Amino acid sequence: MEKDILILAIESSCDETAAAVVRNGREVLSNVISSQIALHTLYGGVVPEIASRKHIEKINQVIEEALAEAGVTLKDIDAIAVTYGPGLVGALLVGVSAAKAISFATGIPLIGVHHIEGHISANFIENKELEPPFVCLVASGGHSHLVVVKDYGEYEIVGRTRDDAAGEAFDKVARAIGLGYPGGPKIDKLSKEGNPEAIHFPRAKVVENEYDFSFSGLKSAVLNYLNGCQMKGETVNTADVAASFQKAVIDVLVEHSVHAVRQFGFDKFAIAGGVASNSSLRAAFEKECAEKGIRFYHPSPVYCTDNAAMIGVAGYYEYIKGVRDGYDLNAVPNLKLGER
Repeated sequence: MEKDILILAIESSCDETAAAVVRNGREVLSNVISSQIALHTLYGGVVPEIASRKHIEKINQVIEEALAEAGVTLKDIDAIAVTYGPGLVGALLVGVSAAKAISFATGIPLIGVHHIEGHISANFIENKELEPPFVCLVASGGHSHLVVVKDYGEYEIVGRTRDDAAGEAFDKVARAIGLGYPGGPKIDKLSKEGNPEAIHFPRAKVVENEYDFSFSGLKSAVLNYLNGCQMKGETVNTADVAASFQKAVIDVLVEHSVHAVRQFGFDKFAIAGGVASNSSLRAAFEKECAEKGIRFYHPSPVYCTDNAAMIGVAGYYEYIKGVRDGYDLNAVPNLKLGER
């Protein structure tokens, strides 16, 4: 019988301090997340310096809690996986420094993990039957990527945003209609009270690449609509604005993603990232994939937002491939998917 592989994972790329223990790449023994949302809500978005300081306060605590919850000690751990990019440089440095310190003190191998690879890998936690190849949409505050997952750790980005990421557009529109931060969950909730057909907002197409996204024009269209209403003294139905804006985003994400799945000849599709927890987006993909005969996979909401369990899964597949990093591992805020 083969020995179980236990990965201690650390994630601190933005405003969640997280640690987890993952067994054999598919089983989460613990997943501890210390969120800073309440703190950053005061400022209407993430303040990098505050995020970094909070990570320093919380990092040891969440690591100890993750080990305790999993019922293991550092002696049981086979490797330490840590997010080293992309993300906020100060925030990343806290996690990377903690991982390197533990590795140096114990001799446990160190593995740097790409944050987006972690999000994609979150799909393996609850969907035990899912294996590459498949197409994955990664939609979050900083990223809108359409990725062909060729194998574990082997990716090809076929589509990306030309300007605002989907989650970024959600946050900006939420702020404009007075919902505050974080915008995604608040627009999702409010849109259920509105009519998604009330206002027609544009669906952008990028001529040079049919799989690329652009949400800047949509965001501007919403702002122009709001300004127009204000100038004419008209009352704004924020629920209708939220629902119509959200539908415009979802229509584009679904159309581009399903088109890519069909064009590349796959029958499996997955979503990942914070925007993947949007209930209307999930429902739209469920419907479209069912109609097109495509198997649809998605993580639970807790694994869509930033967490360490997904980093542990990605780290496991890097570990069994023989990937190891030295103590010169550093934070790379603009790390590209597939780079090492």
